Amino acid sequence: MSRKVAFITGASRGIGAVTAIEFAKQGYDLALTARTVKEGEENEYGSWQSTTTALPGSLEATAEQARAYGADVLLIRSDILDTDSVLAAADQALAHFGRVDVLFNNACYQGPGNMQRVLDVELEQAEKVYRGNVLTPLALVKKLLPGMLERNSGAVINMVSGSALNDPPAPADEGGWGFVYPSSKAALIRMMPSLRVEHKDSALRFFSVEPGFVLTEVMKANGFDDKIAARFNPTPPQAIADIVFWLASSEAALEHHHRAVIFAPQLHKKLFAEAS
Repeated sequence: MSRKVAFITGASRGIGAVTAIEFAKQGYDLALTARTVKEGEENEYGSWQSTTTALPGSLEATAEQARAYGADVLLIRSDILDTDSVLAAADQALAHFGRVDVLFNNACYQGPGNMQRVLDVELEQAEKVYRGNVLTPLALVKKLLPGMLERNSGAVINMVSGSALNDPPAPADEGGWGFVYPSSKAALIRMMPSLRVEHKDSALRFFSVEPGFVLTEVMKANGFDDKIAARFNPTPPQAIADIVFWLASSEAALEHHHRAVIFAPQLHKKLFAEAS
């Protein structure tokens, strides 16, 4: 049997990169997409105002670590604001590997509009958030799910956010969060129940994963530091990677298939506590 293939968006750094390496460790080949292919490339990362900068991490760096585990890694530059570029990446993955077994919609919109108050957010910004966080993941599912259904095997896993499930403790500019970003993740959460009932007789897996607070390079670029992050008991990216792989592969994960959202930090603690 040929090696399984995981398609991971936003794989140049953070959760996406660590998850890609975890799948490589477990014997998967990889199709990885992001805006940053080479170290030092500049992109938009500002949540409050436009901030174009270079952050540590790249697809090439992720691939180097994944290939050390024997993975065949396909790197494809794409931008979730350009849905056609992401669909072209999916076509390249299918042409190269012949299949995709796991789709991990990890990438999310980076740019102004994420943290603005309702009266301050521009409609153009909101459209970008929904394009990146809802419409492009939907397009990828429409592209890659039919092949999984034909094989009656596979998993679709979407990265969501606790801000979609909880009221903000304060306005976004006072330590809380705004409307547009959480609402986009709330829309993404509703995808999985629909897929489950529409394909209830299939063997496929459909999960939404909430990662808790993960201190990413993007957050650091927007003013978070280790001292601030310590207040939120941050989750290590590896813990999220462990859970994503477990959901995609473990028979025991099917016991959680009815859940609207998988809370990764709590589940990771439970699984690893039981294992030890």
